[in-house]
Amino acid sequence: MKESKKGFIIWNWAPQLLILNHPAIGGIVTHCGWNSILESLSAGLPMITWPMFAEQFYNERLLVDVLKVGVPVGVKENKFWASKDMAHVVGREEIAKAVVQLMEKEEGRETRRRARKLCDASKKTIEKGGDSYNNLMQLIDDLKSLKISKAHSRSSTLYCGYRVCQLLACDNIKNDVTDDSGFAKDETTCEIQKEEN
Repeated sequence: MKESKKGFIIWNWAPQLLILNHPAIGGIVTHCGWNSILESLSAGLPMITWPMFAEQFYNERLLVDVLKVGVPVGVKENKFWASKDMAHVVGREEIAKAVVQLMEKEEGRETRRRARKLCDASKKTIEKGGDSYNNLMQLIDDLKSLKISKAHSRSSTLYCGYRVCQLLACDNIKNDVTDDSGFAKDETTCEIQKEEN
């Protein structure tokens, strides 16, 4: 990390969540990727939106028009940032205007309030009893049930395979309980074999 009179330059991966949750941070300039949006909202930060390509323009509309927690810099076209076409470059005036709108205007104060409100709501959903918490617990329970079900099914299959191998010694039984490959024909056969033992 390099320090200067204007701030820090981080050469490697930045601890974004620590930075976003610092009390000195009042907003974030984002390309409108979904992870950045979630991290910003979980920190209660409004966003200056600067989409580059793909779904980022849809995400910007969500932030600016629906949730009203974003201020656009005015990008209208789907362009890669490395484009050499200077006609589509966002200038410092547009960025400064968005920063002033977010941080100094009355409209920006309301935008920041909505972002904090979404932050509070998102924290409640991950607390015990919240929707996200409950959905995660349900998923874990479903996965445990699936694992138990598959383990039971696998042990039945192994048992059936073993029992069928024992029955192969009798040709007259072989045709009744196995298919051409020598495995049990169906689950009923397996259940009958279990009951016999």
